[in-house]
Amino acid sequence: MDTPMVEKSKLDEDKEGKAVDPSHYRGIIGTLLFLTASRPDLQFEYACVPDADHAGCQDTRRSTYGHVQFLGDRLISWSSKRQKSTAISSTKAKYIALSGCCAQILWMRSQLIDYGLGFNKIPIYHDNKSAIALCCNNVQHSKSKHIDISYHFIKEHVENGVIKLYFVNTEYQLVDIFTKAHGKERIEFLINKLGMRSFTPKTLQQLTDEVDE
Repeated sequence: MDTPMVEKSKLDEDKEGKAVDPSHYRGIIGTLLFLTASRPDLQFEYACVPDADHAGCQDTRRSTYGHVQFLGDRLISWSSKRQKSTAISSTKAKYIALSGCCAQILWMRSQLIDYGLGFNKIPIYHDNKSAIALCCNNVQHSKSKHIDISYHFIKEHVENGVIKLYFVNTEYQLVDIFTKAHGKERIEFLINKLGMRSFTPKTLQQLTDEVDE
């Protein structure tokens, strides 16, 4: 069932049913309101979306990877840079991107802990099932032995429950805007989903004038 109630249903009185206690219902709602106000980890979700192209640089054949981080529905961090080594497959390029994202998450998590915000099972959304499977498999096999050992630390944090990986369709891979070129329609879609705004030179000048005043 996609909604709380079945569409076009006909309801009648349940004469044998137990009457609802309104005070109990209000108590439950009050408890939930208290939790969302006193538990920042419930009020704000911390999440990350990484991605990488494959051999996008025509000179070095290295991949470009990026990530975006959200606290609640606010974009708080983003990055885009070329990888330090050449990836022989898209899976390796995206696996390295996931590891880099994990490192950023651990740093940001330590900062949030200092403010009393504790986060575990931090969601990472990615569009490559092979890279996700590689992160969740602690056994090294022939397809992963060539990957530098420094990138494998992500597996430990997946196993310990610090981060949790989720598959997302490429259409909703929001960090695509930082890793590859897109048409106008796609860029506008991604900018909107990221909560970013595109300022014209006129708008920027108006903002500058307001600051000067």
